Amino acid sequence: MDLLCKVYGGTSDEEDDNGRIHLQRPILPQQKRAKFENFHQVSNHLPLYKSNPIANLPEQASLPGRYISKRERAAMALVEKVPDLSTTVSPNSSPVLGSILDSVLPHNILSALRDQTKVYGNMIHTPERLSVVLDGHKRSVNAVQCSTSHAHLLASAGMDQTVCIWNVWSRDQKKARVLNCHHAAVKDVKWSPYGLFVLSCGYDCTSRLIDVEKGTETQVFNEDQVVGVVKYHPDNYNLFLSGGSKGHLKIWDIRAGKVVHQYVRNPDPILDAEFTVDAKRIISSSDTSKSNISENSIMVWDVSREIPLSNQVYGEAYTCPSIRCHPSDPKFIAQSNGNYIAIFSTKPPFGLDKYRRYGGHSVSGFPIKCNFSLDGQKVISGSSDGYIYVYDSNTCKLIRKIKAYNEACIDVIVHPVMSNVVASCSWSGQVSVAVT
Repeated sequence: MDLLCKVYGGTSDEEDDNGRIHLQRPILPQQKRAKFENFHQVSNHLPLYKSNPIANLPEQASLPGRYISKRERAAMALVEKVPDLSTTVSPNSSPVLGSILDSVLPHNILSALRDQTKVYGNMIHTPERLSVVLDGHKRSVNAVQCSTSHAHLLASAGMDQTVCIWNVWSRDQKKARVLNCHHAAVKDVKWSPYGLFVLSCGYDCTSRLIDVEKGTETQVFNEDQVVGVVKYHPDNYNLFLSGGSKGHLKIWDIRAGKVVHQYVRNPDPILDAEFTVDAKRIISSSDTSKSNISENSIMVWDVSREIPLSNQVYGEAYTCPSIRCHPSDPKFIAQSNGNYIAIFSTKPPFGLDKYRRYGGHSVSGFPIKCNFSLDGQKVISGSSDGYIYVYDSNTCKLIRKIKAYNEACIDVIVHPVMSNVVASCSWSGQVSVAVT
């Protein structure tokens, strides 16, 4: 008893009559209530709730060997599965770099475009600053085309896997869009006659319809071959023609996303293909590897029956990287690797004009392309020496040549409104617009 008294002597224990001791708990001092004015100071240090579950886990979760509860494990798994939407970008979306509107054009150029849209061929004074150089591709450019519905816009397809949209004469940023929809080099691009859409194809074995305004693709047409050329049907813009590395020509229906016609004769890669003006025939050129190269180098197909009408159109031992039909006359031209442009008839037997040709430029194995002007009075061609050659369509005489690049000029086209303006691209990756 004395020992217990010494131990608990500091407390106010009481002993009852029977000798039993009742221990009492020590009385703690009463804590003061926090003043109202200090409430906000305390709340400022409270952690805010975050939408990320891992941010609300206790700090001990990172210690090795510590037990992790079910709730913590579920929260940590949720963080791994749910991506951060603020940094997620669609792989088929393209950044907006500049405006595609014509309101950013200089007044005199905008007036020239609008005036000549009303009356084609009534040429007015064209300002010299129509000539521009457009740098943006990192590798060689395979094709260019001007929009017929938005004449201030130009599309280019490059080996750097991109399609660039240029607002050519903009006072601000000339490169309006960079379309990164393809996964390999892009071979060809065409503007849709319906407006702000482009159709492109390339080494990823696809053709893609892309909304230029939004910078996103709307349809993908998959094939089992590298697609080297696309062309819209001249009468039905819901159809387009594609040609590829396995020698297959296909007509696609954009609405259904399916092939409606297919033309197969040989496995040689298609270099180019073109509808005739009446859309009843297709003219194609192939990279023939056989000993008798005169066969199948240029072929004429019946569109509806899907059969070749002739496969011995061109008897020379050269391939033809480009085919173009005259806008009104029954003839077409073919860029020959023999360093000249040959002339053929679009009527049976599709004979070669042996007395006339366009010569003076050089091809030298490059995929050099040629084109007619809109009225068919001129023929223009690129060249391996970097010049643009302009010929008279009827006499085949060289009118002028324009130095454009230090390397090969691959593709060249005439502007759809101003017939004295041409756009071209080069093997070095440049795109330019010049006045002829």
